[in-house]
Amino acid sequence: MNKEKTIAANPSFWSDLFQTGIYKRSQGRTVRQVTFAAIFLLLLLAAWKLFETLEGAKGTSWYTNGLEYAVPATLLGLGMWLSYRLVNYPQFADFLISVEAEMNKVSWPSKTELIRSSMVVIFLMFFLALILFGFDLFWQFLFQAIGVLQRSGPPAN
Repeated sequence: MNKEKTIAANPSFWSDLFQTGIYKRSQGRTVRQVTFAAIFLLLLLAAWKLFETLEGAKGTSWYTNGLEYAVPATLLGLGMWLSYRLVNYPQFADFLISVEAEMNKVSWPSKTELIRSSMVVIFLMFFLALILFGFDLFWQFLFQAIGVLQRSGPPAN
């Protein structure tokens, strides 16, 4: 027996979509707020791009006055409601709650350890860049010496 349910076959998804309550209000609050903010930011950028596109359509035959404001605002409002409901949908909310619980178990480095590790990484990046630059110069010199590459000089007038 398959216990997984698809969204289309799950009647509680559609009933949960139109509720106003918050699922497990006190759990996973931070990660749910950050997830909602990220989705909202994406929706805001999409609505702004749609606004710019519709505003550029002024003067075309299908353009209606005020369309560049109404359509993005409506889609933004619907998107906000869907994202609010998504972070409170029981299966997704349980996932976000467990993510926050796992993130609380992470051993984060101290400030000095973070700075020290960052300096090591930055030093190694520059060191490897210099080594690769040296290899590039060596192979360029070798290929020019055997005639595979032409020497580049100032352009002839």
